[in-house]
Amino acid sequence: MPASPSLLTLPTVIARLRAAGCVFAEDEARLILSAARTPGELASAVDRRVAGLPLEHVLGRAEFRGLRILVDPGVFVPRRRTEFLVDRAAALTRPGAVVVDLCCGSGALGAALAAAVDGVELHAADIDPAAVRCARRNVVPAGGRVYEGDLYEPLPAALRGRVDVLLANVPYVPTGEIGMLPAEAREHEARVALDGGEDGLDVLRRVAAQAPQWLAPGGSLLFETSEDQAPAAAETVARCGLVPRVAVDEELYATVVVATAPRADGPGTACGPGTACGPGTPHGG
Repeated sequence: MPASPSLLTLPTVIARLRAAGCVFAEDEARLILSAARTPGELASAVDRRVAGLPLEHVLGRAEFRGLRILVDPGVFVPRRRTEFLVDRAAALTRPGAVVVDLCCGSGALGAALAAAVDGVELHAADIDPAAVRCARRNVVPAGGRVYEGDLYEPLPAALRGRVDVLLANVPYVPTGEIGMLPAEAREHEARVALDGGEDGLDVLRRVAAQAPQWLAPGGSLLFETSEDQAPAAAETVARCGLVPRVAVDEELYATVVVATAPRADGPGTACGPGTACGPGTPHGG
């Protein structure tokens, strides 16, 4: 039975969250209490968290690489481990570089990279209208632009061959494993942001297939994957003419593939239908 708003003290909120199975009940209770402006708002926030809504959706924000990223209901919540992807990207990005954030979700990756490197030209895209609306709230203040559509389709044609850093936080959960995800993700985040197809690499194949057309010579595609998928993911981008290397952060349990376009004048190996990195299913998120 929900408690009266006037009775929602810190110990009461902690007790309710703990009873609902929240492992970090004390920390969450303090965050919820600090964000609520009225007793009614507090009661509603506690009820939503107890019902299983992700904390970030309850608060309307997530902390990511030192930034406060706005996160709307239904939008993919940026994970702490993905900060490693931005770290790798920041090490490659020069001031004024052209950066594209595909499958941008909330826009956290692009916004974080723009905060880390001065003067980047930032573009972001997602197929999910809710994600696009959310991303605009994070990316536009960082000086970027956000487009709605499937992968590269909505990007300005003038970006072809000019992209220095291509961030693509593609979904990589195999379809058959979606049911094993925590309920917070499975029930409250868009499936298009999670489902990577039968082997988890469908969307990556589509991203890799066109990456050589969009990357500048020496530009890099960076994406997160699982440790088990990393060899197949690296092989996929290699068949598309990119040079992959795998980076791992054991502390964050993060695996990132950095795939770089050759600097030589000749084109790389093109990918197309029927190849290992040919088109798969439509995606965004």
